[in-house]
Amino acid sequence: MDLTGLTLRVAAARPHVLLAAVPGGTAVRLAAERLLRARDWPRASTPAQADLLFVAGPDLPELRTPLERLWRDMPAPRARVHARTADEVEDALNAGRALLGPPAVRSASAAPPADAGGHREGDHGARERHEGDDQTPGHDGHGDHRGHGGHGGHSGGQTEMPGGLPMAGQGADRDGLTLDQLHLPLGPFLADWPAGLTVRLVLQGDVVQRVDVDEPARPFDDAAAEAFWVHPWLRAASGEPVPVGEAVRRRAAAHLDSLGRLLAVAGWPAEAVRARRLRDDLLYGAPRAAVAPRLERFTRRVGGSRTLAWLTRGIGVVTAQKAREAGVGGPAARAGGDVTSRYRQWLADIRRDLPRLEDPAPLDVAVEDSPRGPWSAEHPPSAALIALLPRLLEGAELAAARLVVASLDPDPDELVSRGVVEVARG
Repeated sequence: MDLTGLTLRVAAARPHVLLAAVPGGTAVRLAAERLLRARDWPRASTPAQADLLFVAGPDLPELRTPLERLWRDMPAPRARVHARTADEVEDALNAGRALLGPPAVRSASAAPPADAGGHREGDHGARERHEGDDQTPGHDGHGDHRGHGGHGGHSGGQTEMPGGLPMAGQGADRDGLTLDQLHLPLGPFLADWPAGLTVRLVLQGDVVQRVDVDEPARPFDDAAAEAFWVHPWLRAASGEPVPVGEAVRRRAAAHLDSLGRLLAVAGWPAEAVRARRLRDDLLYGAPRAAVAPRLERFTRRVGGSRTLAWLTRGIGVVTAQKAREAGVGGPAARAGGDVTSRYRQWLADIRRDLPRLEDPAPLDVAVEDSPRGPWSAEHPPSAALIALLPRLLEGAELAAARLVVASLDPDPDELVSRGVVEVARG
């Protein structure tokens, strides 16, 4: 039996895709997620699970090294493609599938387009696949776990020590004891994680002792970067007439995108998928009458989940006053509490925006908040959210760290988009 050919045919027919989004690449990521779901191609959550590495967004030289580490951690057979714009997504995915195919299929396929940036390595190595789909929060819920020798840790391919973790040093913990210290980076490429964000933790035991956040990487060409979720606000600020309905639709879709991340991190994959389907329906212009009943059911189901509330209660607490003192506005400030309060605030905001999805009145950026707070190119809301992370993460358990980040969900696109870069340069 030709096991190599069989493995290649299976991988090419339904590749497991590791989606690596970079700042400025949100529109590309959304297009890729939608097409992957339509094709029923599984998403990989770690390099060890992946056949195809899909890089979404502009070229960022600062992130080339961690991307190469992701690539090295993927077992053969593997392929890699890059789509810089949403229009390139379909061609890039097709190129990736062709690159994974057996030699006869590859030779008969057209060469990938230049923008797809595709290449392939490895023709050997059969893969064991195990399917699972837990429908309740609190479980891993990725739905596909495969046994490989790669690193499936938190760092998204950044660690290089044996076993995928850095060596531990020693230091005094909060009780005055001397314990091993572990330096652990989260990001810049994790599943369900802000694009390109790197948070560096110092751990003692499972408790976060210190947190440093890297500056977001900037695109080589600023013109290629766009803050997708605040685009209506950027246009309105430049004097272009933008309907309120367009802005609140984008805001509700952004909250659903954030909820999809948080639900996936919490281990509720079924509701994460529903959140993303609803997000895409809003972005593609579904009328209010068509989407409102499903949104109401979703917000009731997630908002009323006792299990999800139990998992997230008491984590990452920040009062409304402390949030505002830190320059945070929008849902995180209005929620004034823990992770539970913040995701319930997103749900409340979605319900509030539903009646206005088709409002033709002109958008006033001084009245309508962008998804993460009042919009200002001088002080993007996500900058304050990122600055708040160390305060909320220090002293937290490692298991809670990703929930805290997901409940704030800062958008690095806001810090590297064309309008913001132009203001920063003066």
